[in-house]
Amino acid sequence: MSLNKSMHPRNRYKDKPPDFAYLASKYPDFEQHVHTNLAGRAMLNFKEPEAVRALTCTLLKEDFGLTIDIPLERLIPTVPLRLNYIHWVEDLIGGQGEPRRGIDIGTGASCIYPLLGASMNGWHYLATEVDDICFDYATRNVEQNNLSDLIKVVKVPQKTLLMDALKEESAIVYDFCMCNPPFFANQLEAKGVNSRNSRRPPPSSVNTGGVTEIMAEGGELEFVKRIIHDSLQLKTRLRWYSCMLGKKCSLAPLKEELRKQGVPKVTHTEFCQGRTMRWALAWSFYVDVTVPSPPSKKRKLEKSRKPLTFMLLQPTVKELQSQASSIGCPSNPRPVETITAWLEKTLSDLKVLYKRVPCGRKEQSLFLTVVENTWIHGRQRRRDQGRHLRELPRAPPSGISTTPSSVTAQHHSSTHIPDSSHSESHTPTAAQGPGSVPQSGTNRANSQRASGQEVQSQEEETSCVPVKNRGTEEDVIMESSPSITPNTILAQTALPTTTQKQEAIITEEVPTETQEQEVMQPQSPGAVQHFLFKCLVNVKAEEQDVAVEIHWVEGQNKDLMNQLCTYLKNTLFRVVAKPLGT
Repeated sequence: MSLNKSMHPRNRYKDKPPDFAYLASKYPDFEQHVHTNLAGRAMLNFKEPEAVRALTCTLLKEDFGLTIDIPLERLIPTVPLRLNYIHWVEDLIGGQGEPRRGIDIGTGASCIYPLLGASMNGWHYLATEVDDICFDYATRNVEQNNLSDLIKVVKVPQKTLLMDALKEESAIVYDFCMCNPPFFANQLEAKGVNSRNSRRPPPSSVNTGGVTEIMAEGGELEFVKRIIHDSLQLKTRLRWYSCMLGKKCSLAPLKEELRKQGVPKVTHTEFCQGRTMRWALAWSFYVDVTVPSPPSKKRKLEKSRKPLTFMLLQPTVKELQSQASSIGCPSNPRPVETITAWLEKTLSDLKVLYKRVPCGRKEQSLFLTVVENTWIHGRQRRRDQGRHLRELPRAPPSGISTTPSSVTAQHHSSTHIPDSSHSESHTPTAAQGPGSVPQSGTNRANSQRASGQEVQSQEEETSCVPVKNRGTEEDVIMESSPSITPNTILAQTALPTTTQKQEAIITEEVPTETQEQEVMQPQSPGAVQHFLFKCLVNVKAEEQDVAVEIHWVEGQNKDLMNQLCTYLKNTLFRVVAKPLGT
């Protein structure tokens, strides 16, 4: 993952990376290392030390007017990453372009920090080096850029950090010190054995550093602790002490060490370039310095959230248009309106809350609030529903008597659940034939004559409409009466006692159609407090096709949005493959 967007805001390479093709056309020494890939893009092989060195020298020449020489057997710095450190030091000391004095511990053969700081801001540097080859190259690079009046390179003994370097400079107060310490403790660690996470990809560039540049006793952790020990003696001789770290795991113990020593001002930051991450630690014994805020714990760089997208081609759109009348669409609807209507139908079937929101002229937008996952295991739910309908007790056919014993055998309670096919009938009467047992009404009817005469009375008329009793979850048999208003019906439940059966009349209000609509009206998607996720669906025309985009808004799990997107797409394709009503 590229981290260039998390570079320092003032880094010139943040939004404008180096143009290899342009640099190759201008600098012949760099051109020989550039090749063109199959896509026609200029590329550089960072595994080759010569190519990395050519890029560093070319960038310093093109963007800063600096000419340097670097041996292949010594560390070759990358310019954008070093530039991040320079800009952070500017933040520490409170400005750029002002005359400042700094120390570069282990300046290296390139002497890149002093060269950048002096050429950009006019800073004065004391650059220390322990390696003979690095010292010679650093001195030569300073001289050939005419910066000897700003940069002083000194050769110091092995293991010398700050104390010995400042013996001759006892009267000078420096504004800062910089250090790119050796990261590794031994050769195995330098090669990534037992020190690099196996899930990480291998390094994308070659490591050309010498022994003293990449390895030190105890690694970077012990090296920086030695600088901390020196700073406890020097204290206010420097306003800011800083070091760059190659391992994030070194940051916490070093900050804990500074806390134990009572250092009043401590801060840290991140340096990002390409696939490379570095961390920097700074501390000060001055209480009046301004401390830059460390980076947020939440990564500043977030992946761009690309919407989930699927395309409906012209033949599919035309087929959906031809069937649009089956879902209530007007004749000859526009493609975007057609697809939106089909999506709304599917969302309604799924009980997903949605509403249309303002959008462009040639598109439609739906704001979705998903409260429940209703799109998985749909086939199993339909199968269970069918099985449940088959298991419901059937009402006896017309003309066949129903004895109390048969009713008792079907139900062990006094309630009766009629077949759904009879629920639409309002007042069906039971057929009373010879030999049949009369059904009970509000009062027990007298025995009918054998001639088949029928007694038409309101007490014998029964309704088979099941009505939910608000006090219980069971259905009860309802009786209708001409004297009762449409909003009131009577339900009879048998309440047995030890001596007789008592009958109770339960009055229940049936909501009118207007009241029912008010009850069933869904909540506004924006008013729901508990939800799985929210998303925005955009339907827009793409020439003759239609594109559907689903943008994540907020919620618990993006996988659920992926599932919903797949369900909506498959549902539309299923309609085309198997039209409604077939």
